[in-house]
Amino acid sequence: MDTEIPYTELMDYRRSASEMYARARAPQPGAADRCRRFREERDQLFARHPQSPLPEEDRPAFCGLRYYGYDPALRFTAPVENDVEPGEIEVQLQEDGRLRLQRFGRVRFEVNGGEHALSLFWVSGYGGGVFLPFRDATCGKETYGGGRYLLDTIKHADLGAEGAALILDFNYAYNPSCAYNPRWHCPLSPPENRLPVEIRAGEKAYAPPAG
Repeated sequence: MDTEIPYTELMDYRRSASEMYARARAPQPGAADRCRRFREERDQLFARHPQSPLPEEDRPAFCGLRYYGYDPALRFTAPVENDVEPGEIEVQLQEDGRLRLQRFGRVRFEVNGGEHALSLFWVSGYGGGVFLPFRDATCGKETYGGGRYLLDTIKHADLGAEGAALILDFNYAYNPSCAYNPRWHCPLSPPENRLPVEIRAGEKAYAPPAG
């Protein structure tokens, strides 16, 4: 990020994201309608907010991000398994320095009749937060080659829980900021979170406006 950071703009952007996810977690309207509303609001945020991750030259012609259709079969309620091997991953970010990700759990789900698992990470540092990045077999073809995020609670990307189980709704899978603009540097999915199957839900690869 730039040396001079407009903190109040960043605060407003994160507040907007927090409110969007709060509406996505609400019980009404139905799941498909909540997801549609979330995508519309996210498009508006990208198009109009000064802290949009899009390059400034893309914003005037921006007509919305590309998504798969909503698929209720790719929404899961997954208990967190805590019996995982402790470990820490360090990611060196160009502007923000070293990011430490502590593995603390695992979630399992079924896609196309097969069971798959993803590791959950806690972002070390003041306050911390849950981080769930992943790659799947669509990466580099229909979706961003570096993978996508499902949860990042520091940035308010939180789909909620049912009791002690996390809600994993891949219809909300989204691209890291570096997918839109090379000025951003993002932590990407570690090898253990690379799925051998296609997750045809959520956001597709970014296509800059023509012309």
